[in-house]
Amino acid sequence: MSRRKQKSELTIVELEVPAVELPTLADIEIDAEVADDIAKPNSVVKRAYKEKYAERNKADGKRAQRSCWDWLAQELAAECLDDKAKISIERFLALLEANGVDHSRWQNRSKGWEGRLRMTGRLALQKVVAAQGGLKTAEGAMLEAPAEWVAKFTN
Repeated sequence: MSRRKQKSELTIVELEVPAVELPTLADIEIDAEVADDIAKPNSVVKRAYKEKYAERNKADGKRAQRSCWDWLAQELAAECLDDKAKISIERFLALLEANGVDHSRWQNRSKGWEGRLRMTGRLALQKVVAAQGGLKTAEGAMLEAPAEWVAKFTN
């Protein structure tokens, strides 16, 4: 016996979707240094991601426009950024060490090394922080992570 393939007929339904005007990058007030960074042609981070960060965090200024601005990003900013939103590498490395993140193999000091260190360190740190349920500061205090953040980053 042979089986016959049954053909099903597709019905196409047209839906009316209301037009919604989304803000463009030109409509958003972003920090001048962030705008210059977005315009750089050769970058590890794609322009589209930089634009999403800037759009998502327009009200929070330069600190927020350079990251996803989740709980860990805000804590890292509070711990490691100065008044001009520049990262203190010494403070960041102390934070990594306090949480048991080995950064010894990330010693490449070529152009853009600070940004690569910050991004790589954050990725390694988020796994550790999610596993331990909070962020240890360089002074030894434990900052408890929100349950939804921990659930998102627990592997």
